[in-house]
Amino acid sequence: MSSVRVQEEDFSLHDEWQACRDRLAGNAGAVVSFVGLVRERSNTGNVSRLYLEHYPGMTETSIEQIVVKAQQRWSLLDIVVIHRVGELQPEDQIVLVIIASAHRADAFAACEFVMDLLKTEAVFWKKETRDNESVWIESTLEDVSRSQEWQE
Repeated sequence: MSSVRVQEEDFSLHDEWQACRDRLAGNAGAVVSFVGLVRERSNTGNVSRLYLEHYPGMTETSIEQIVVKAQQRWSLLDIVVIHRVGELQPEDQIVLVIIASAHRADAFAACEFVMDLLKTEAVFWKKETRDNESVWIESTLEDVSRSQEWQE
């Protein structure tokens, strides 16, 4: 099972976790989750807001392709990816990944894999407003390196 959603509204970790547990009906041995937050600081200043733009349909497809890669690599029972778009403030939730599997090693590895590829392969445009200037931001060299390590 998998679910990919791109949305402006916030999500409830508790509600998504419980829905995943309900779908699993006792069949999983591990559920790993990751929640990403908007940082208050970047390398070059204080962040006052982050704006995420996406191309409906294309963005979801890019995330679904990441999910399929994870399912092909590990034995997974459920995957949930929720990514927010629109204007976000520091400390807002921006992304949720929940991975369920029979064993923790698969769940942990797949969660890290999905997050690393979301940073480099998901179709989003991000504009950060910091110290009264707005800058379009791209994947960092570290993001690219981490993503490439999974390809080797």
